[in-house]
Amino acid sequence: MLHLSDAQVRTLLPDPVLAVELMRETLLALADGIASVTPKSQVVHEPGGFANAMPAAWPERGLLGMKWVTVTPSNRERGTEMIDGLMVLSAPDGSTRATMDAAELTALRTAAVTGASLALDDRPVTFMGTGVQARSHARVIEALGRGPLTVWGRRREALEELTAWCAVHTPALELRVTTDRAGALADAGVVISALPIGLSGSQLSTTEICTDATLLPVDYASVAGAEVARTGTLVADDPIQFEALRPVKLGKDYPQATGATGDLLRTGRPQGLVVAQNLGSGLGDVVLADAVVRAASSPGAHALP
Repeated sequence: MLHLSDAQVRTLLPDPVLAVELMRETLLALADGIASVTPKSQVVHEPGGFANAMPAAWPERGLLGMKWVTVTPSNRERGTEMIDGLMVLSAPDGSTRATMDAAELTALRTAAVTGASLALDDRPVTFMGTGVQARSHARVIEALGRGPLTVWGRRREALEELTAWCAVHTPALELRVTTDRAGALADAGVVISALPIGLSGSQLSTTEICTDATLLPVDYASVAGAEVARTGTLVADDPIQFEALRPVKLGKDYPQATGATGDLLRTGRPQGLVVAQNLGSGLGDVVLADAVVRAASSPGAHALP
């Protein structure tokens, strides 16, 4: 059975532009209800820690698989990674096609879904956060030609590290970094947020952003809180999953989604504020994992590290 490490997955993932197109197709499939997807199921294995199972099938494309993700906060004390995961891809007959580490896959999937959602709004982009998602999103934004990108962070050191990374990995992207939150948000048509999930005290107020901004949170309600979400159009990548997770992950006072992100990609962006709560669907992981396995089977794959 084929197993791919994160290092191998990194070399086999589709380029960011193709990944964005694949995630656009995934968002449309979720909106149309043509795939079989269930909300993330969760078990708790330590205080603050949990594990999610994310199965999905797209029968028309012969796709079937599941991602298993664990979050273990106590690993910080041990000096090991807090988040781990495994992707299992099955064939239509139920046999196992491949397994692979899920970190690189997840990073690209998350950024590519954001990239697909950027089709809703062509205005300047501000990114809030300096972690892993800042890097994966920088790759996608550079590939889409959507610079300049303004990045806000709380620590100057983290912004300097991100700047150095982008100089090497996304040299064509015009990057602007700042610790001035108000300044970063003042002229932003699009705000992508990737602060820690569950963070308190960082939620936007309606006075901080344009009245017709497009918010693309990766961090659930840490930035795009209930107050802001209630003032505009709220959609989700998978509205059924969103409703199942909303009371627990975003809060009981968080409004319900009125439609799917894929609906807006097809019909166009409505006027006013738009919040696209793309919580992450197992279908996107399965689609990207399929692309990885196909690449692994292509000529030249023997050169993998």
